[in-house]
Amino acid sequence: MSTIPGARTEPTAAPASSLPLAPGPARFFVMLAVFICASCGMVYELALVALGSYLLGDTIVQASIVLAVMVFAMGIGSLATKRLTGFAAFAFALIEAALGIIGGLSVILLYLAFAFADVYTVAMVALAFVIGALIGAEIPLLMELVQRIRAQKASSAVADLFAADYVGGLVGGLAFPFVLLPVLGLPRGALAVGITNTVVGVLIVLWLFRAQLRFRIQALLAALLVLIVGFLTVVWVFTDDIEMTTRQRLYRDPIVLSERTDYQEIVLTRHPTTHDTRLYLNGDLQFASADEYRYHESLVHPLMSGDRGNVLVLGGGDGLAVREVLKYPDVESVTVVDLDPRVVDLATTSALFTDFNDGSFADPRVTTIAADAFTWLRETEHVAYDAIIADLPDPDDVATSKLYSIEFYGLIRQVMAPDARLVVQAGSPYFAPEAYWGIGEAVAEAGLATTPYHVDVPSFGDWGYFLATPGAGGVRGAGRGSDAGDGPPVTLPADAPEDLRFATAEVLAASVTFPPDRARESVDRVEASTLLHPRVLDQERGAWVGY
Repeated sequence: MSTIPGARTEPTAAPASSLPLAPGPARFFVMLAVFICASCGMVYELALVALGSYLLGDTIVQASIVLAVMVFAMGIGSLATKRLTGFAAFAFALIEAALGIIGGLSVILLYLAFAFADVYTVAMVALAFVIGALIGAEIPLLMELVQRIRAQKASSAVADLFAADYVGGLVGGLAFPFVLLPVLGLPRGALAVGITNTVVGVLIVLWLFRAQLRFRIQALLAALLVLIVGFLTVVWVFTDDIEMTTRQRLYRDPIVLSERTDYQEIVLTRHPTTHDTRLYLNGDLQFASADEYRYHESLVHPLMSGDRGNVLVLGGGDGLAVREVLKYPDVESVTVVDLDPRVVDLATTSALFTDFNDGSFADPRVTTIAADAFTWLRETEHVAYDAIIADLPDPDDVATSKLYSIEFYGLIRQVMAPDARLVVQAGSPYFAPEAYWGIGEAVAEAGLATTPYHVDVPSFGDWGYFLATPGAGGVRGAGRGSDAGDGPPVTLPADAPEDLRFATAEVLAASVTFPPDRARESVDRVEASTLLHPRVLDQERGAWVGY
């Protein structure tokens, strides 16, 4: 049997006198350790998935990779414990210590890999494998310890251990989103779990199995416990500094505001000389003050050519689209539905926003609602809206992909007045043509006649929209020209404000023309996205390559 210097070969069934507690209570504390360690393991898995979704936006892919690698590694770790059963207590303590420091630092290590080395996926797979292998090694060693505390059938020990393990996984899975994330945040949440994992794993061995370990091994484990907990505590203290330094690496300009809400990461940057202020949500640029007027004038003013008494804005929590809407005195009401109340709060109270949105949310005609646009449209009784603006985040993850589906535009169709207009920001027809034209197809299949148009916004590049009205459905201007189809014309209202800086009649007239390499015919397959088939995700995933 294999041995480690300084560790005694442990007997098959330790007598009760060798334990500080009777076998019954001792077994209970081992089961408690199983429960806590299983909770910690579940948190490590969820933390890796959550960070991947924050940074890369693709929750399904991140979850699939992490879970597949970890389950495979658990099998490897379980097999690797065959030679460790002779010193199970010592091996278990070392494994929990390793889990504590690696799992506790996992979020910070991956964030550093993403920001400084551009090796995020490799680092994620490596961490998932190491953590999975360590988790897989836990159960065989714990089963050995339970049998040594109190001789019992292997089948009974397995049942008890797996019961404690599964319940621990349940608690960890629920504690992660409802306790750790809202209270501690992702980096400190992982650190707290790492400290707990280390303390429980090492102390249970030092307390219950000290008679089976030589003094120098006990001293080694005690020193390891102090070092790991001390190190993780120091990292905890400096987490904000580490996070800010790392986050700054991801942005061109100095960060002037950074917050993590229940829904997303909000970052504002400001150039020290040009004062260009930029808003990022989960790392995606939402506006740049230097040229946002190009985007918002093109988004809003063609929509205002028709009726505009009651206006609905889906998204647009920065207040910039509302600013343009309020330039028309005959607008009676504006309803803004944005998921994150913190964005609206900042846009209402912070000079970093109000300097650009002209305090639009302070206008008494404006009502803001914190809700998911899809759910709100589906569950709320509505008036008929004359003009609707879908100014929503790009469909680069599962949560936002539903906001570009046929079903979503069908819900919008139901709240449109007979002569209402809808405008949809649809991404870049140059960088993501399949996604752009697919969004137009989804709008059309929801029963709307659409007209595509695009303008140049330097911060974004070539950026596209769809203007739509209730109709038989179809895409106007799908080819090189702008004469086909039944969609509404893209024009300025007769009473458009005189102070527009970009959206002139001539600019909008040209905006409906697409070059041959980005016209609808240039895309091999134009497929609309649905809830069950979120094709826009794959279309976005294949875009922006090489840019």
